[in-house]
Amino acid sequence: MARDDAGGGAWMWAEACEMLARAERLHRQSFEPRRSASRLPVWHPPADVLETEREVLVLVALPGVDPGAVEAAIEDGALLVAGVRALPAELRGAAIHRMELPQGRFERRVPLPPGRYSSTVRRSFAEGCLLVRLDKTA
Repeated sequence: MARDDAGGGAWMWAEACEMLARAERLHRQSFEPRRSASRLPVWHPPADVLETEREVLVLVALPGVDPGAVEAAIEDGALLVAGVRALPAELRGAAIHRMELPQGRFERRVPLPPGRYSSTVRRSFAEGCLLVRLDKTA
């Protein structure tokens, strides 16, 4: 697509605005409530899937989630991560001026790369993210 610089870079501004609008739409889609298999509303945290020679790593953004309240299991070729994000007790009586982080039940089904995996799902939490390590098997 040819661009005309005679407009003083207006096309760059329009492109930047469109990119910001797209990012906002994607952000809203990630956190909008949906129905889970149990038919209850859930939100879906964003996730990254990375693969090395020996393992698959899944990083799920779960800020403010109690690590003990998270389930992670392999089901039908996907990693299922589920749990609850609850407002801390000391904030329950606070006046809310803005709330962008979703609350309540979350569920994320992340398709795994083809292959076989150990039944052991190793989990750790760091900097507001759940890191799941899945060992590949022969």
